Amino acid sequence: MTDPTPRWQYRFSNFGRARLLLREALDLLDRREITQLEKEGLVQRFEYTRELAWKLLKDYLDHGGVVLPTVTPRAVIRAAHEAGVIDRADTWMRALEARNRMSHVYDARTFDRVIEDIRSCYAALFDELHGAMSERGANDD
Repeated sequence: MTDPTPRWQYRFSNFGRARLLLREALDLLDRREITQLEKEGLVQRFEYTRELAWKLLKDYLDHGGVVLPTVTPRAVIRAAHEAGVIDRADTWMRALEARNRMSHVYDARTFDRVIEDIRSCYAALFDELHGAMSERGANDD
């Protein structure tokens, strides 16, 4: 017997757990100054939450019959924005660029700037996506 649950809902569950772990790290940052190792952990949590986010969007678009000529994070973000699944595509693109920047260059100022952007901007994107997908999941049969 085949599982009728759409793949995007499994991905959504993983994304939800990752988002909570990122929020946990941000809560710690709000309570006290964190160590360099904790900062690296926060950035790592951001990276895998963002990775799960674009893959969640891809799976949701696939489920809806959207066919992408190329499957890249940028293409998925554009298609999800065009389909009305996400808002603020420019901010999503900046989150993608921040992740890419952190993977290739280590500079303390850039690192701290990305952490501040995660706190002030990117975490909210993940919260918005979680809320939107929760609503879609409740209505998707």
